[in-house]
Amino acid sequence: MSTTCCNPCLNVLERIESHVRRHDLIEPGGEVLCLVSGGADSTCLFHALSELGYRVSALHVDHGLRGEESDEDARWCAERFGAEVVQAAARCATEAELRDVRYSFRTNALRATGHTLSDQVETIVFRLATRGTTTGIEVRRADDVVRPLLCVWREETESFCLERGLAWREDSSNAGTLRGLVRHRVLPLLAQLHPAARENILRSLDERRTMPPALAELLDSTTGSKRVDLGGGVQAVREHDRLWLEEGPRALDRPVEWGAWRIESQLPGLKVRGWRPGDRLAGRSKKVQDVFVDAKIPRSDREAWPLVVRGDEVVAVPGIVEAEGVTATRVAD
Repeated sequence: MSTTCCNPCLNVLERIESHVRRHDLIEPGGEVLCLVSGGADSTCLFHALSELGYRVSALHVDHGLRGEESDEDARWCAERFGAEVVQAAARCATEAELRDVRYSFRTNALRATGHTLSDQVETIVFRLATRGTTTGIEVRRADDVVRPLLCVWREETESFCLERGLAWREDSSNAGTLRGLVRHRVLPLLAQLHPAARENILRSLDERRTMPPALAELLDSTTGSKRVDLGGGVQAVREHDRLWLEEGPRALDRPVEWGAWRIESQLPGLKVRGWRPGDRLAGRSKKVQDVFVDAKIPRSDREAWPLVVRGDEVVAVPGIVEAEGVTATRVAD
């Protein structure tokens, strides 16, 4: 499964929100510090996250490389975003050094950058040429720098800004960088070879070709939910844009330990398995999903929660719905 693309049928805001939720980049309504340059991408980043209800602030790192132009960028970001402006003391010789300095500020905050799918393609091409590897930009760095726009293209961030009457600044030094060489010369030539060149380059991050066919089929499926037996008692489960692994059903003919629970019963024909979309309580119309909601069980915990079933009917939900003849004891927190 590609870790970068969202459904192209959704508008930009919907795709950004789906991407943020899919990768758990920012808590709903949470605080995030946008690293802004004044360009279209960071302008889109700041305003899109604001529109989506996140508590957004901004930081501009002034490297002072372009004299008055750099000064104007700093003033622009302070005025348009209310950005905190910090001066980079170190003089950097490479783009990597500039990046490291930029990420050295406000490390106690969750920081977001405006990297897009266009940046992703440029990075893949650059690394392929210089390292021989097809690696890309991480959705989340180890130091909690996140990329909420890694699901839209650069032209889409510009359209977003134009639709809202948001001006942005252009960096005159971009064309003279190695990334500028890839952006302005290499990729246009590749587009002459094939109009879908950049989309095909992006697919190099897709690892489906190395996966078992059954798992690749699950990832490619257009159905709302699907599961595949991977063998060894493990199943891969997909529900819309969520994917997880779970144990296969286990017969309750002896005590079963499942996650934090120890489950026992002398009743015949019972099994323990994970939750599946559409599960309902035996003899009732209520969905297990609604049971979880009523019990305030976080969505992230539901996939690992055990159910006691007979056939397709859910007999008990440990800790929430009890059943006569079934004992469930929490053995770990």
